Formats: sequence, C-alpha cells, structure tokens
Amino acid sequence: QVQLVESGGGLVQAGGSLRLSCAASGIGFRFNGMGWYRQGPGKQRELVATIWRGGSTNYADSVKGRFTISRDNAKNTVWLQMNSLKPEDTAVYYCNLFPTRSDYWGQGTQVTVSS
Repeated sequence: QVQLVESGGGLVQAGGSLRLSCAASGIGFRFNGMGWYRQGPGKQRELVATIWRGGSTNYADSVKGRFTISRDNAKNTVWLQMNSLKPEDTAVYYCNLFPTRSDYWGQGTQVTVSS
C-alpha cells in the first residue's frame, strides 16, 4: 500500500521559515521523481518544486530562491525547506511523484503565513 505522509506545516509570520517532510512507503522511492505541490484557498493545485532521482531540481518561479527541495533515498523522504515565506504561500502542501499519480495524494500539511 502506497503512503505519502506530509508533515511540518504550521502558522508562521511573513519572513519566517518552515521545513516540510514527506515520508514515502510502498513505492520504489529512489526510482521516482518527487514533487511538492500546493493548493491555496480558492486556487487550483500547483506544482511548487520537483527533484529527480539523480537529485536535479526545478522550482516554480514564485518560490525560486526561497524554497529548496531535497531527498534522502535511504530514508524514503523528501523535504521542502521554505524560507522568506510570504502570505501568498499560504496553502495545503502535498507531496507526490513527479509526474503525479492521482491515487497517491495524501492529506497534505497546512501552511499559513500571516502578514
């Protein structure tokens, strides 16, 4: 059974930092690209960052220079370090494979950035 469990969200002031974690099980983690996605209030889910199995990364323009995605294949975990947070980063954050699998979405973790 595949499980992607996100954690690390919370309430933070603008300019603050959070580190999100995603623990994966039931998949060949090290063989897959992974991504962080988010869905803000009244918005569609969007791709935030991706990391390929070899470690190369890509970011949405809105988070470039502020967020860092990383992974540890031995721990089946992917992280998202978020710095210089802005109110517009408020969203539920999810991890999934990249490209996504529609049946792998978890509960996500809420990030709220106050101004």
